[in-house]
Amino acid sequence: MISNSKLANKFTILLSLVFIGAIIFSSLALSKALEYTAENEINYRAQVLIQMVNSVRNYTSNNVIKLLKPYEKTQERFVPETIPSYAARQVFENLRTKKEYENYLYKDATLNPTNLQDQADDFETSLIENFRKQPSLQTQSGFRTTFGEQLYYTARPFSIKNPQCLSCHTTPEMAPKSLVETYGTEHGFGWKLNEILGTQIIYVPASQVFENVHNNFSLFISIFIGIFTLVIILINYLLKRNVIQPIKPMAQLAQKISTDTIDSDEAKEFEIKSLTVLVKRTDELGQLGRVFQKMVREVYEREQRLKQQVQELRVKIDETKMARQVDEISRSEYFQKLRQEAKNIRNQWSESNE
Repeated sequence: MISNSKLANKFTILLSLVFIGAIIFSSLALSKALEYTAENEINYRAQVLIQMVNSVRNYTSNNVIKLLKPYEKTQERFVPETIPSYAARQVFENLRTKKEYENYLYKDATLNPTNLQDQADDFETSLIENFRKQPSLQTQSGFRTTFGEQLYYTARPFSIKNPQCLSCHTTPEMAPKSLVETYGTEHGFGWKLNEILGTQIIYVPASQVFENVHNNFSLFISIFIGIFTLVIILINYLLKRNVIQPIKPMAQLAQKISTDTIDSDEAKEFEIKSLTVLVKRTDELGQLGRVFQKMVREVYEREQRLKQQVQELRVKIDETKMARQVDEISRSEYFQKLRQEAKNIRNQWSESNE
């Protein structure tokens, strides 16, 4: 089908095939790039949230605990707000009231937590073990599926760096009485300074990641298709104006010359109308136009020479024909008889004069 099409149609078809191939390739590359970008963006936001949570933890450790330290031995009721992880969790829950963060989840996943709500599950335990095996590892992120929903997570190692925080987690005897009465003596003790005890992990529904990717992908592909469509239309217009239209008359002339159906007048008219502008170009079409202009002139000159030769040949034929006719007349019996009569008349006239 392509081989039988016109040049403009061929170019359009080939350019469209290139366009479709570029769309497919670009779609795959763009999808991966957008997914990677979306993950980085959400991971960055999660890291900012973890920094915020750690700021709350540090404030609780350095300010709130110091302020209430003198009263912890005498207070009858344990105040959970004095626990950094509890304060951080409550602040994060307040943050989740914002629509932008309502699907985010935060957890201090710990192997031996004081509050069993912070108990690490099998997946989180594996993350903690990775942090313990690789002390230089600062973050882990990826996807996990839980309760039939795919979640994107980002996790950082958690350890105690302030010795004052160990007063509640070394042994039950050293811990405040109110804490032991609230949480018991079986969990949250035996912690060591700078030991990786758990991981701070934030979960984001993967649908949010993929929705961002899908929206951005649709936008970019729409723009990409629009630009390519305009490019194809513009290239076709420029191709027809600057290539197809100048070539078309030359193709018609070449066809007439090949079939010998053009006369000198048509050749001269073609040179005037079609080649005058084309030969002024400096590109390959201009060079081709000059070749055709030379061809047209040669055709015109050839036709003129042929006409002159035909005219001369006709004159010669007429003279030869006339000479032959005169010769035939002079040899005819009638002409000989008239000639003899004329001779007799001249002889008689000469004798009478004597």
